[in-house]
Formats: sequence, structure tokens, C-alpha cells
Amino acid sequence: MTTDRNKWVACWGNATSITNRCEAIYAKDLTLRYPIRMCFSGTMLRFCFSNLTGTEPVELTKVFAGHTPITFGGKTSVTLKPGTETESDAINYTVHRGDTIEVSMYLEGFTQMNSGTLITGPLSKGFYAYGDYAEADELPLDLTRHTNWFYFLNTIDVLTSAENRAVVCYGDSITAQSWPDYMAQMALGTNVAIIRRAVSGTRILRQYDCITYQAYGLKGATRFPIEMNVAGATDVIIQHGINDIIHPVGADVNPFRPWSDLPTVEEMEQGVENIYVKPAKAMGLKVWSGTLLPIFGWRTYNEKRDEMRQQFNEWLRTSPIFDGCIDFDAAVRSATNPKAFAEGFDSGDHLHPSERAYEAMAQAAVHKLIRHMPRYDHEEFY
Repeated sequence: MTTDRNKWVACWGNATSITNRCEAIYAKDLTLRYPIRMCFSGTMLRFCFSNLTGTEPVELTKVFAGHTPITFGGKTSVTLKPGTETESDAINYTVHRGDTIEVSMYLEGFTQMNSGTLITGPLSKGFYAYGDYAEADELPLDLTRHTNWFYFLNTIDVLTSAENRAVVCYGDSITAQSWPDYMAQMALGTNVAIIRRAVSGTRILRQYDCITYQAYGLKGATRFPIEMNVAGATDVIIQHGINDIIHPVGADVNPFRPWSDLPTVEEMEQGVENIYVKPAKAMGLKVWSGTLLPIFGWRTYNEKRDEMRQQFNEWLRTSPIFDGCIDFDAAVRSATNPKAFAEGFDSGDHLHPSERAYEAMAQAAVHKLIRHMPRYDHEEFY
């Protein structure tokens, strides 16, 4: 096995969306810190920062990986233009598989906090502190809180060995929650990085342009070309479409969710093929479908919606346009009532899985994509 470090591969990644619209959307004199576990060994790092959904420039006054400055054209600060993503200089930074690095940003002036994504899972926790602590070993306990909002930091690439590669998990809130993190834990020691591109509330065919639902993000045709900019990617898992089915309720109930937004199953299939599969294949990627999970008991559940889900799932399982199917539905549904989650697998809202169910989803994905991959647990790798 080679130990040459000559290939850039994404080792961590997130989508960027519009943050939740609330009274306060600006920050000042704030430090953000995100601990990121390294899945590969490597000798250099580079970072992508995103202001994709911002409407104003954002200045990152200081940016550090540990105690090492992250630079941009040799400068230690950077202004992220609205609607754009910015890549840092490559920095010399030796990492080993399993290391955790801390990426810290200090925002000195008033900063529009419009570009970020809410994600959860055992590997996804950030911090914010009032004041400038970007270079501090530890954040002050009395001025610091946890956050699961990941602002501006979009992707980290590592210069690593040629056999390493990235698998992209693309979807909505179910993918923004824990199963990609569990998959990443199960994949540690292989040559596979798990890159999450997920935004809660997103749909394949529509998006919301009102402040009430802007945090639900961009539609698939807008998201996918941007989010698939992933160094070293070989595969993408697409688990998307349940919000297209469950969101519309009629304008008399909710003016932003008219019945005209409810697609047919055929329109969803065409959307997946044209918006996701064909572009991904053109990028040279393998495309894996992910079936939609049970929704029995969800507040907008009815038989028609579930018939749509099951018809769409059958297409996801059988269509030859995919390289294979990860049957998430089969992994979490009840054996006695397949319209519902199995016992202990429902988070309580009848739409999102429990942590046990997310682990089962990760197992299903690993079984398909990673189980035959070699493991590199020997000292020579480091």
C-alpha cells in the first residue's frame, strides 16, 4: 500500500442553506469552533467556506485550524461575497486517521448569520463563545455554549493517499440528522469518507421563498450542482423526496403550501433522474437510491400520501438508472405494520427515526457500499 500523499479528497462536508429566520440575524465579537474528526491521514488541508445563501458580505476576521492560521491568498482574514463559496490556501498540516482538529472563526464586526445548516449526530457538535478566542486552547466555560448550527464552514479536503475516496450522503432532515455520522464511525479505518449534503425541509421540485420556511433550503435543481463539488467523490446516496409528498396541505390551511405543490410520483421520478442521476453520472459517480421511510402517524399522513411513498420506493428499488438501492425503509419499518416504524425506531413524531433507527440506516448503507472495502489499521498507514 502506498503512503504517497498526492490526492485531494474531501474528509468532512456539509451543505449550506438559509438559517432559521428569527429576530436576531447578526452577530458581533463572536468565536465559532467546530471539532472535526479526520477520517484519513494526510499532509495538507484546504477549507471551503460558504456564504451561498447570504445577502451581504461576511468577514471572517481570523480563521484557525488548531493553532495554524488558515489563509486566503496569503491573508489571514477573508471576506465571503454573498452567493459565493471561497476556498482557502492549502496549508501544511499533518493529520492522522482518527485525529480531531478544531476549526475556529472569529467574527469581529457585525456579521450576517444567514449561511449555515442545522445538523446533528455523534460527530456533529459545535461551539460559540462571546469574544475573540479563535487562538485559545479552550473556550471560556462561562461565555460558551454548544450549537448544532454550522455556519460558513462547508468542506474540508485532505491531501492523502490515492486509494482514499468520498461517498456523498444527499438529502433532507433525515440525512441532516444522525445516520451519516454513524456511517462515518463505521467507515473509520477504511478508505471511505462520508460527506453530508443535507438540509432540513428541502424538496426535489420546489422551494420556499418566504421567511417562515426559508430555512428549508433550496430545491434540488439549485442545490445539487453546488453541493456535488466534492473532491475525490466516487458515489452519492440520494435519500430525498418525502417533503415533496408531505408538505402540501392547501392554501386554505397554509398559504405557503398549496395543493399545486403536490407532484405526481412520475414527476418525482423524472426529477430524480434529470436533476440528480444524469448529472451525477456525467460526473463519473455511482448513484445509489435510498428509499423513503415510514410516515404513519405523521400529522399530514393519509393513505394517498403513503401510496405515493410506496410507489416511489418501488421505483427506487427497481429502476435500472441506479447502481443499486439502499433500502432504508426495509431497515426501519415494522414487520407487522410496514407503514410505520418498528418498535423503538420512531423518534416520536412519526417522521424522523430514533437514534437506534439511524444506526440501522447506517448499517444498511455500510452493507452496500463499504463492507468489502479493505481496512487500514496498521501502523504503516500513519
